[in-house]
Amino acid sequence: MMASIGEFDPLNNIVPATKIEVTVSCRDLLDVDTFSKSDPVVVLYVQGIGTKEWMEFGRTEVIDNTLNPNFVRKFFLDFFFEEKQNLRFDVYNVDSRSSNISKFDFLGQTFCTLGEIIGSTGGRLEKSLSGIPGKKLGAIIFAAEELSNCRDIATMQLCANKLDKKDFFGKSDPFLVFYRSNEDGTFTICHKTEVVKNTLNPVWQPFTIAVRALCNGDYDRTVKVDVYDWDRDGSHDFIGEFTTSYRDFSRGQNQFNVYEVLNPKKKGRKKKYINSGTVTLLSFKVESEYTFVDFIRGGTQLNFTVAIDFTASNGNPSQPTSLHYMNPYQMNAYAMALKAVGEIIQDYDSDKLFPAYGFGAKLPPDGKISHAFPLSGDNENPNCVGIEGVLEAYFQSLRTVQLYGPTNFSPVINQVARSAQDVTDGSQYFVLLMITDGVISDMVQTKEAVVNAAALPMSIIIVGVGPAKFDAMEELDGDEVRVSSRGRFAERDIVQFVPFRDYMDQSGNQVLSMARLAKDVLAEIPEQLLGFMKTRGIEPRPALSSSELPKLHMHI
Repeated sequence: MMASIGEFDPLNNIVPATKIEVTVSCRDLLDVDTFSKSDPVVVLYVQGIGTKEWMEFGRTEVIDNTLNPNFVRKFFLDFFFEEKQNLRFDVYNVDSRSSNISKFDFLGQTFCTLGEIIGSTGGRLEKSLSGIPGKKLGAIIFAAEELSNCRDIATMQLCANKLDKKDFFGKSDPFLVFYRSNEDGTFTICHKTEVVKNTLNPVWQPFTIAVRALCNGDYDRTVKVDVYDWDRDGSHDFIGEFTTSYRDFSRGQNQFNVYEVLNPKKKGRKKKYINSGTVTLLSFKVESEYTFVDFIRGGTQLNFTVAIDFTASNGNPSQPTSLHYMNPYQMNAYAMALKAVGEIIQDYDSDKLFPAYGFGAKLPPDGKISHAFPLSGDNENPNCVGIEGVLEAYFQSLRTVQLYGPTNFSPVINQVARSAQDVTDGSQYFVLLMITDGVISDMVQTKEAVVNAAALPMSIIIVGVGPAKFDAMEELDGDEVRVSSRGRFAERDIVQFVPFRDYMDQSGNQVLSMARLAKDVLAEIPEQLLGFMKTRGIEPRPALSSSELPKLHMHI
């Protein structure tokens, strides 16, 4: 029935997108009604990835006669950390029964991203309304909350007694396969235990499974468990089956959680057949699984650092063939990669100060080679203000330093690791973006740096630009084989490498190229952050409430 006993990861298949509930209120709106106050409504527009087109997503209810509405109808949005989810909120005064917006009076608008709302202190963001020159239009306030979907994680252990002997020589090699039932009566596999060799009374290791994987949040839904005897050739013999439910399991070890393993074929053939053994639940506990949003809402800040390759292989920046070419009409690949990733991460960093470094250049005045020089030119303060500040410092450095070599990664990785080492309490998580055109010169030292950094609250994103072969980078991206150095393996996979050329839109649409790149390189960050927090036993702090914090005013 099943080809092999391998690792099965059901979570990838059924974890839904995080749902965010956005509540809207306004203050001091423009009054356009003569005899009463305005009757406001807020209309939300979302922007498609790679397109500039705004589509209406939904509207609040209309509240009559107020300049300070607190809307009851909420917006429910799917949140994807790796995408820049642009939102536009338009406020109107409704003075007709028509649903046609062109018949409403425009009261102002604001733009933001969903990440900006979630990343703001206490999940509360206040922005000024604009759009009517010369008038004060008041403010709009957003509050974001993650909707609770079933986030519980169950840990259980089972054993069996007197299972049927299936092997001619020796006893059976039993394992369990769990299935959750679907609405249409079919079953979906959701867990396999390990095989316990040569016993009719196996005790399986405890295992952990998401409750939604086991029953999709419906505690009474049937869970079917098959018992098999493992065979090397994959033709595993069916011993029998039983059914239960999450609710039954959750009662823990008791007489009701001892199950008869039944084989319908045997039952039909043999009159004296009783069962093919029993399976007993030994222990069961349930815990809540924290999400990325829980940590952000609890005040965890993402610290974003940039490192740019200034080696000579990039080509002379004044030549159009150079990867660092400063074209006045369009961004080069370095600038695009930096902007694509930075614009998303900046929403989760409250001070918007980003350390930015270059490596592989000769610095003025004495031509000293550096592999971690601040683009700001200030050794005491490598911070740039916002992503635009990083871009400015990058272009300024191209005019002042001499591209040289070699391509050493470890100094910058160690520099960020030193900062990460100082804050391992979960309050900060560091993301280093390295953009490079070529092959690493210090691979041995870089692997050592990555293995050390894996024990710290940090992730590394490497974007390869240009046509070079990036085979060595795959070694650092530990998706297949975990990075190791001198016999030590990295405790987490913290490196994500992508070649930018794989994301370039063929028609030359830069917005689409950047959106694709950001989506892919940032997709692993939430899991990497959670992995660190979990191994350290760090729980998110309670969500910061907006009332106990200074109000965050953001003006366009």
